[in-house]
Amino acid sequence: MLRTRHGVSPRMSTNDDGRPSFEETDPEQAQLLPATTAVSKNKSPVDWRATGTAFVFPAIGGLLFGWDIGVTSGALANLSSPVTSGTDWYSLDPFQTGLVVSASLAGALTASAAAAVSIGDTLGSKRELQLAAALYFLGAISQGLAPSLEGLVAGRFAYGLGIGFAMHAAPMYLSETAPSSVRGLLISLKEGFIVGGILLGYLGSYVIVGEEGGWRTLLSSSSLAAAALAVGMTTLPDSPRWLAQKGGSEEEVRSALRRVRGRSAAGDAFDQEVRAMVASAGAGTPSGGIAELFQKRNLKPLYVGLSVVLFQQITGQPSVLYYAEQVFEAAGYDPDKGAGVSVILGLFKLIMTGFAVKYVDTLGRRPLLLGGVSVMTLATAVLGACSATLAAGDAANAPITATASVVAVFMYVGAYQVSFGPIAWLLVSEIFPQRVRSAAVGAATLTNFGSNFVVSLYLPTIINIFGQAGTYYLFSSTGVVALLSIYLTVVETKGKTLEEIEEQMTR
Repeated sequence: MLRTRHGVSPRMSTNDDGRPSFEETDPEQAQLLPATTAVSKNKSPVDWRATGTAFVFPAIGGLLFGWDIGVTSGALANLSSPVTSGTDWYSLDPFQTGLVVSASLAGALTASAAAAVSIGDTLGSKRELQLAAALYFLGAISQGLAPSLEGLVAGRFAYGLGIGFAMHAAPMYLSETAPSSVRGLLISLKEGFIVGGILLGYLGSYVIVGEEGGWRTLLSSSSLAAAALAVGMTTLPDSPRWLAQKGGSEEEVRSALRRVRGRSAAGDAFDQEVRAMVASAGAGTPSGGIAELFQKRNLKPLYVGLSVVLFQQITGQPSVLYYAEQVFEAAGYDPDKGAGVSVILGLFKLIMTGFAVKYVDTLGRRPLLLGGVSVMTLATAVLGACSATLAAGDAANAPITATASVVAVFMYVGAYQVSFGPIAWLLVSEIFPQRVRSAAVGAATLTNFGSNFVVSLYLPTIINIFGQAGTYYLFSSTGVVALLSIYLTVVETKGKTLEEIEEQMTR
């Protein structure tokens, strides 16, 4: 039995606002109470058949997001060629090209805002994923059958709506159903599905090269995975924590959790977790909206969640990837094989994501985040120095400088994939109180897509003002700020139930 240093055990009671709190009581009484802090100390073995099923279908939502990233460039190249387009509107001006590329991001931003305001909490993460699947399917088919540029943009916007809802709901569903001992592994593995989707998109783009109308096949083929997501989610229950928040009975919560935990759903630890969910939810107290996020008790998790997804986007990722092909060419890589750079980096990203998946529940979130961001900060500083040297025309040291740039790119990409890539979304799914989780994750998703959009929009302007080297130094400086913020505010969450984390973050 868990004891404090005074030899007594914590007892859960309820504050005036319906939140659980802990008091001290006699050890003899503590064994009769749903002590949240004891839940994670007595774990049952994971039933991977049930847990894996509850993971794989939400993760397909991430794969479909990655697919869109991977296919956009190849589809656009095929569409814009008079030989392969198969249309009479293939000649796109820069604005039209940007419209095609950004339409899915606009949809994702719209869906993120809607999910944060009300839709996410009203539907619950299961139904939100089903809505995402329907929008993915509609968007994929609409793109493949698009009779005009306007039809293509509309289809991409619909697909983007699916991205926004899926990226809001998937981490929530996984965090609220996964055993605490493997929650980090599963949510980090979802990042692997995103990277895998990107690689599949690159492969699909390679397959349709030179094929007339190949872009239609490429953009519509994701409808199969969207259908699998829709069907798969019908086999899964609602999130047990969402059910508890909506006033579901203890037996309903128990039944839902048992379906996603399988054989491991037994014993005192399981019973304690169920009771803790019901108690923490406030016995059906209505969920808090956006306004409640700014209450004092929620400010710390709100800062941590929004800051990590913001720093994820403003510490150099777009710039490093934007110039990756140039870096490889300077090192002697064949410029005619530029697509190979994407594949090489994509495979490396997948390998490094696997490292994060393996160690996130043993090393912990905080060490991976601090270590990875430190390497990212160093890598952007090296890229800045190398860019300055190459720009100065130092021919004697150019080969060494170019090689150092390639090493720095791999350093950056690898470090990102063991830190901000998976850990930012893992923390977002863990640290928010149940009452405001949907609104908070929606705000974080909106922050992520919004900052991505702003950085992508203004990156050329930033480079024009500061130069390539100066831009890298700017990102390196931002990395230092990110490190300081992480060190001071991010707490370790490995192995803890969501109720334990809530108590820690809001005390």
